[in-house]
Amino acid sequence: MTESRFRETAAEPLTRSLALSHLSLELGHLYMEDFEGGRARLRQHFERVKPWADAARADAAARAEAAATGRRGGSRPRISTCFLIDDYFTRFSTPAEVVPVLLDEAERAGLVIDYLARESGCAVADKVPLAESVAGRLVESPPPGSYGLRPPVGQTGWLANGVRTPAQRAQAMKRSGAWQPPQETAAHRHSVFLDVELWDDQNGHRTWSCPFLAAVWQLTRLGLLRNEGEPVFVPRAHTSGGFPTEWDQLAPLLQLNPSAAPFNAYRTCSVLPSRFLPVEHAVRVILDQTEVDVGALRKVASRSADEGITVPDSVADRVSYVFYPGW
Repeated sequence: MTESRFRETAAEPLTRSLALSHLSLELGHLYMEDFEGGRARLRQHFERVKPWADAARADAAARAEAAATGRRGGSRPRISTCFLIDDYFTRFSTPAEVVPVLLDEAERAGLVIDYLARESGCAVADKVPLAESVAGRLVESPPPGSYGLRPPVGQTGWLANGVRTPAQRAQAMKRSGAWQPPQETAAHRHSVFLDVELWDDQNGHRTWSCPFLAAVWQLTRLGLLRNEGEPVFVPRAHTSGGFPTEWDQLAPLLQLNPSAAPFNAYRTCSVLPSRFLPVEHAVRVILDQTEVDVGALRKVASRSADEGITVPDSVADRVSYVFYPGW
């Protein structure tokens, strides 16, 4: 006898597909102190970014050409550029004052910013709590021999890529145990252990950390976040007018170039000052332990297969960087 099972399909929201570029190229992620340096600081930043951005474009073009071999259609790469401004940790100046100077200096260096994003949008965008949603998808990889002694990330707000050094507590008339080093779960002979603070709670208010918001930022660029199947962090077109005088009046993600390739992409590349290296190491630890929306992953896999594009199974491996020396 065959047993039949029925499911309420209406209870399972359909995952909407997204148009995808080959590459999302980040031209900067700067903070208040960078903008306080004025035009000279921004000019120096974009001058340093330009050759690396050109190299990233050339690599994406080669990948697209290889994927198009033997297939119908051209091999022209779809590359969109973006820039992230920190308005989450510090509110400074106004979009009306900052954005025109930013765009002007990028253009002077021969660069075009297609999409402008606010870091606060990685926390909440269009009333959707993106950071909270990603936090709910964290799945810790228990290190061998950990025995579950460490409280879960949801309680501590800390996420590690291995097991930390056990606390040494000497008891009366007894010697403390031998010191044990921390250990990376997937170490290659020697460990590079990292313990990442994802948030802190003070007076009933949660502040997300820079690495955690950066991880959300990468997931948005890869087109892997959804809210009940619907896309989030959707770009809004910039009108011909100026920019607002308040950051909250600026869209979380603004499309500045009407002819730009899609914001979301199969892969990302970020050209950043070298001081971001520890932050982005932490981003990889977070991405490696995030249970990404299965429907979104399937949509990307289906599109990449249709285009003959190879996309790594690991989400973290879809992310790349160029770090240039600091000032």
